[in-house]
Amino acid sequence: MAKRQSLKELQERLAQRLTAAKSEALTATWLAIEAGGRRYLLPLVQSGEIFPWSTVQAVPYTKSWYVGVANLRGGLHGVIDLADLVQGSARGSMRPAERITSESRLVSLHGALGLNAVLWIDRLLGLRNPGAFSAMGERPAEAPGYVTRVLVDAQGQDWQELDLQLLVSEPEFLAVAA
Repeated sequence: MAKRQSLKELQERLAQRLTAAKSEALTATWLAIEAGGRRYLLPLVQSGEIFPWSTVQAVPYTKSWYVGVANLRGGLHGVIDLADLVQGSARGSMRPAERITSESRLVSLHGALGLNAVLWIDRLLGLRNPGAFSAMGERPAEAPGYVTRVLVDAQGQDWQELDLQLLVSEPEFLAVAA
């Protein structure tokens, strides 16, 4: 009888946790990341898997932000240096191998975007929802079109929201040849 009661309690606790997890997942809107010293928000619906840094095969005669290709889960993905792409040589003259840290990650684009590419980021900062931000900041005039807006959190830090759908439709992004 005691086993039956404890099993029932366990099932109830699991049901409560599942309900709580579902409501949390619905409120999370962005994947918060850092690249080149700046904070970015990637829409969860446009983001794919997160991979640890992997060996990247360099591709000659490409733009500086196109690092190369990596084999991730048996598929070849173009590796994009997000900081270099958005900020333009934000990492200086350092070669990619010198810039890798234990927190470096590759964030894949969602399959619905139709492009086998991953964004190289410096570190993950978690999930964010609209309630984490208190104001709208001013979008930098030099920001590319896929930087849709700037949000300010309670600590006064600016976060740039990136629209990955707009990013993959940019002619510059699709033309990686130098």
